[in-house]
Amino acid sequence: MSIHTYSPRHGLALVAAVGALLIWSAIGPEDRLTWLMEVIWVIVGVPLLVFTYARFPLTRVLYVLIALHCALLIVGGHYTYAKVPLGLWVQDAFDLARNHYDRLGHFAQGFVPAILARELLLRKTALKPGGWLFYLVVAAALSFSAFFEMIEWWAALIWGGDADAFLATQGDVWDTQWDMFLALCGAIIAQLLLSRLHDRQLGT
Repeated sequence: MSIHTYSPRHGLALVAAVGALLIWSAIGPEDRLTWLMEVIWVIVGVPLLVFTYARFPLTRVLYVLIALHCALLIVGGHYTYAKVPLGLWVQDAFDLARNHYDRLGHFAQGFVPAILARELLLRKTALKPGGWLFYLVVAAALSFSAFFEMIEWWAALIWGGDADAFLATQGDVWDTQWDMFLALCGAIIAQLLLSRLHDRQLGT
């Protein structure tokens, strides 16, 4: 399998862009606890990707998706999801009941992990592209989304009202179900849109 990945220089540019955005987000965030809980994935994940680059490089498309996902998390952490300006603009423009930026975040929570799971399954197991791979990727992405919902539950138990901005329910009693449904949609759409490109970059 011949992996089409970024050169170290291009990879460094992605890391630098995410790092710069992270530094910006750390300056006067709306809520410091929410910021930390949102960006901890970036703080842990990006160094891990850097350290594993030489031994286990990922495809170009996956690195780009991860960088975009980092940006979503960082922006949401800085403003809190309910107060992201882009979401507020959409809310006002379309007369919506809530800021839907967190919906975008949970869609990405299915979209990006789906390609990561797909890559790991194709490279580390005997699975081939097809129905079983599609199903297992969706299941992996959905299980990740469910685990994140449990993290939100634990945060609410530990910090109580201080975790409200992190939960970002905005009064919606069906918020957890919407979050997992959008992650499910993201995992399905990611595979429908990107499987061929992903296969080419994997050399399969």
